[in-house]
Amino acid sequence: MYKDHSLIPAEAVRLAALGMLAEAPRPYEAVAAEVRQFVGRIAGPSLDLLGPPLELLRIEGLVAAEDGASHATSVLHLTRKGRDELGRLLGATLRGPLGEFNKLVIALKLRFLAFLPVAERAGQLDLLAEACERELARLTDLRSRSGGLPMPFVAWLDHDIAQIEARRRWVRDLARNLGLA
Repeated sequence: MYKDHSLIPAEAVRLAALGMLAEAPRPYEAVAAEVRQFVGRIAGPSLDLLGPPLELLRIEGLVAAEDGASHATSVLHLTRKGRDELGRLLGATLRGPLGEFNKLVIALKLRFLAFLPVAERAGQLDLLAEACERELARLTDLRSRSGGLPMPFVAWLDHDIAQIEARRRWVRDLARNLGLA
């Protein structure tokens, strides 16, 4: 993790693998393929997001093979230590501004939100709303200083601000709908 307790790219990939195994045990190959697919579709192809192999999770005691073997068709499951690590990773903060990597972290947090205790779920949704607030403050300040800048830039900025406002409303509505607000 970075000093601000936000995830580094390899930890996002680790979060994806651990979360998928928290959903259900899966063969090694299936986990690897699903992680690649999910991460690639959310954040796009990136060398930064080529995480450590699943074998490292096994060596660290975060996952184990149901048959005790270590071949590609072994069905992996999350260990107690792996559940603890999943909770730690889900509790990470978000780095601003809201770029492509943070979109991946947000998607992972939302996908695996149910694996956190209820109080921590509410905290994570608060964290997402706060990230939107910070982003809005930054862009609104930029917008207030945009006098004399070309219209296409100002229109793009207004569009970005509207998207973040909509995201903030959506997060608040989600918290209410889940009974967390």
